This record gives sequence, C-alpha cells and structure tokens, in this order.
Amino acid sequence: MPGLVVRMLEVAGISDGDTVLEIGTGTGYSTALMCHRLGSAAVTSVEYDPVVAGRAREALAAAGYAPTLVTGDGLAGYDKNAEYDRLIATCSIRYVPLPWLWQVRDGGTITAPLSGWLGGGAFAHLTIADDGTAGGRFLRDDLHFMTARPHGRPPLAAPHLGIGEVRDGRVDPRVLDVRTGAFVAHLAVPSAVRLGGGGEVVLWDVGTGSLAEVTSGTVRQRGPLRLWDAVEDAVLIWRAAGAPDQTAFGLTVTPARQYVWLGDPDGPSWDLPA
Repeated sequence: MPGLVVRMLEVAGISDGDTVLEIGTGTGYSTALMCHRLGSAAVTSVEYDPVVAGRAREALAAAGYAPTLVTGDGLAGYDKNAEYDRLIATCSIRYVPLPWLWQVRDGGTITAPLSGWLGGGAFAHLTIADDGTAGGRFLRDDLHFMTARPHGRPPLAAPHLGIGEVRDGRVDPRVLDVRTGAFVAHLAVPSAVRLGGGGEVVLWDVGTGSLAEVTSGTVRQRGPLRLWDAVEDAVLIWRAAGAPDQTAFGLTVTPARQYVWLGDPDGPSWDLPA
C-alpha cells in the first residue's frame, strides 16, 4: 500500500542529507521514494529473496535510480555503507538484531514493526544513544508487514490435548482478540504460538513443548512453563495501568538484554527472545 510506505518514511523522520539502510526492498517502491528525496547514493536496501530483489532492481533502473541493492539477510544489515542516519525495516521482527545498532550512528534511529506469534504487534521507533544502546516508545500507528523469515512462526504438528493440570481462569482468552491484549500476551510468552481464537485458545511453546488449553472459565496446562499463568500476570499488570494502547510501552535494547517496559524503563518489563 503506497500510503503505508509513505507513513513509514514519515515516522522514520527521513530528512535531507540522511543516509538510509532499508531492510526489505520488496517491489522497490519505498526505495524509489527515498532515492527521489535523498539521491540514490544515500540509499542502501537489502532483500532476502533473490527473485524479488531482481524484479526490484529492474524496476528501479527503469525509473532512473541506482541505489546500493544487496541480496542477502537483512537481519545482518550491510556494514559496507555504514554508518547510517536511519534504518527502516519493512518486515516485522521479534527482536532487534544487534548489527543494526552497530551500523546506525549515535543519534540515528531504527524504525521497525515488532511482532510475535500470538498476533499482537507494535511499531518501534528507537534512537541510538552514545553508549551504543537504543531505546524509545512504540508509536500509535498500526502497521503490518510480513515477518522476517528467520523470525517467523515455525511449522507445527497437531498438539495432544486434554492432558495437564486444571484450574479456574483469571483472564478470558478473548483478550487475545484485542490488539494490545495480544501484544501483552506475546511479551509474557514470546516463544508460544496460538491456535484457535475467541473463547477457546491453545498456546503451545515451541521450545519446551509446554501447552495451555484455555476456555472462558477453565485453564489446563502442562510442561515446564505455565503459559497461561504468565499471560494472566502480564494482562493483569496492563489492566491495572488502565489497559493503555502500545504508546504506553517502550523498548530498550542493549548488547546483553532487550526488554519492553510499561510506563517508563523502570516500570514493569518483559524480555524479548533475543
């Protein structure tokens, strides 16, 4: 969608004189817009799929633009043209790849959609600090992009249900049908996938095999992780804060830890699977 692409460039704060690293060339449309604004020499774009990259290269050349086009893993960035003023990801990520921090200058920004396997997401706009860390709040915009392939949901077999400890539930599973509710649940169980919806949900942790079957009144759990316990704890913290939208949350990225916080960096927090 052209409007989606333009909004992405707006929130990234691209301005004259900037150099930009784009993760995900796609059709080359957003790449062309940046070339038109900044000049081709200022734009570097990385595309994982060689067929898609080839089509974009032809389209950009036909339009008269010659940015640096790279076919490869965008999660590794492209250090040969670093440092960049802006990094824009047109794919969703589960956490921020550390090479991105190293390739953006101090005071530069990273703009990327953050998403999980439960369906929730948020739009991060981070500023690189002098110490090489990054931080910032999530934006109000609801932008959706295809997930970066290494961060995508793994293939699953059919789970075995009806096994585990049973208790009464504290939170209705329909909270996962609310965008921010799904985002909060994802923070609590970042390696879990969601099956089903509405009043009957199954959460399955792909690393440990832990599983939670949840209805509107009952929870059945098994495995080393009590998945729905963690979701309920996070949702109740969020509701106690007034159930705000994603703009009340922020993200801090360091070489040792990446965590989403509520309110301020010293508030309640949840680690990303970095």
